[in-house]
Amino acid sequence: MENIASQIVHWIKTYAENARVKGLVIGVSGGVDSAVVSTLCARTGLPTLCLEMPIHQAESHVSRAEEHITFLKAHYPNVSNLRTDLTPVFDQFVAQIPSTDKSTYEMALANTRARLRMTTLYYFAGLEGYIVVGTGNKIEDFGVGFFTKYGDGGVDISPIADLMKSEVYKLGEYLQIPQSILKAKPSDGLFGDDRSDEDQLKASYDELEWAMLQTDQGKKAEDFCGREREVFEIYTRLNRANQHKMQPIPICKIDKSTN
Repeated sequence: MENIASQIVHWIKTYAENARVKGLVIGVSGGVDSAVVSTLCARTGLPTLCLEMPIHQAESHVSRAEEHITFLKAHYPNVSNLRTDLTPVFDQFVAQIPSTDKSTYEMALANTRARLRMTTLYYFAGLEGYIVVGTGNKIEDFGVGFFTKYGDGGVDISPIADLMKSEVYKLGEYLQIPQSILKAKPSDGLFGDDRSDEDQLKASYDELEWAMLQTDQGKKAEDFCGREREVFEIYTRLNRANQHKMQPIPICKIDKSTN
């Protein structure tokens, strides 16, 4: 794992130096992805600002984030932290929008939380001359598209986007991330409760990684049966539905030869 950790640390530091930025800012949620990435950022020696941005957050998420930040600050003098409670901002937004009984209401508000956090990260990045560091992993970013467009997907660099979730956990063990984080069920924390990623995706990350590998090998749903077929179909459906997140923004190319 040291080889992977060193590669990522070097990559972050080189990018920041070439971009001539002063440091790094990252949102710390209490999850394994943000814990691993913030630790790698800390290892660069560059000023690293860890932001907590609770919005009606489950207490377990808050306590894990605080435990990790305490761990970082005890080991890396270049790490600082701020807590910006976005709950009043979110509540004011909700108070201003029309009421609706649409089934998509809860998800739209969940994505709004992520976008408020993105705005906050970029505020502090702009204030300090830093860049925003993303925490998405490979299965989320390029497999099932499990992120918010212009929310947690709105970043300057993505250090772990070539690592599967299982690899992120192994890296977390190596980096001595707190066990409370490593043992917690993965959760995006966008609903103000303890629902897990698996509750939303209807499959575990290990299962989805398996399906991603099978897809890369050219397999089809009819090649499987039982739970394997069910998981493969979940992965295929999510991958297809979320291509708009994974592909560059479409540009209308104009034929100007006829003007």
